[in-house]
Amino acid sequence: MPVRTLSGNGMETIICPKAVIRGTIAGNVANGARQFRGKETDMTIAKILEDREFSVVSCSAHDGIQHAARLMTEKKIGALPVMDGDRVVGIFSERDLLYCVAKEGAEVLDRTVGDIMTAPAITITLDEGVYSALSMMTRRRIRHLPVVDGDKMIGFVSIGDLVKYRMVRIEEEAEQMREYITTA
Repeated sequence: MPVRTLSGNGMETIICPKAVIRGTIAGNVANGARQFRGKETDMTIAKILEDREFSVVSCSAHDGIQHAARLMTEKKIGALPVMDGDRVVGIFSERDLLYCVAKEGAEVLDRTVGDIMTAPAITITLDEGVYSALSMMTRRRIRHLPVVDGDKMIGFVSIGDLVKYRMVRIEEEAEQMREYITTA
């Protein structure tokens, strides 16, 4: 059952059983739209990784492109973090491969991942919010983000992971609102 409060400084707090949302409300009088700018305190990358039970498939910069492409095909994934020990040094994606083959032809398949990977990798941390990560992916036109703790990679998320998590949360919030309305 959500409870909304608005303080004199324009800061709104929405308290739900599983989420506390804080931010400012900016009203657009011309079209009646309201935009919420704030932060959901429990919707972080850590929460997404917490619910996972699988390991990250990766490759090294010295691996052949054919090997990496075969690995992505076998695992049905769209990108691989490129690792140097525990440190992520780049991303090798379907897009990297497609662009290189279109530009340079099939002989690119004889090169190494390090030759065509996207580097340096754009990364996020465990405390990054889901909305912030989605926004970064949209702005940077990327679909995968390594999750790091210092220099060490500790996870890997895709835009699909973030959208799926957000959709589950929207359904939970809608159910809470339905319950609130029927018991009011």
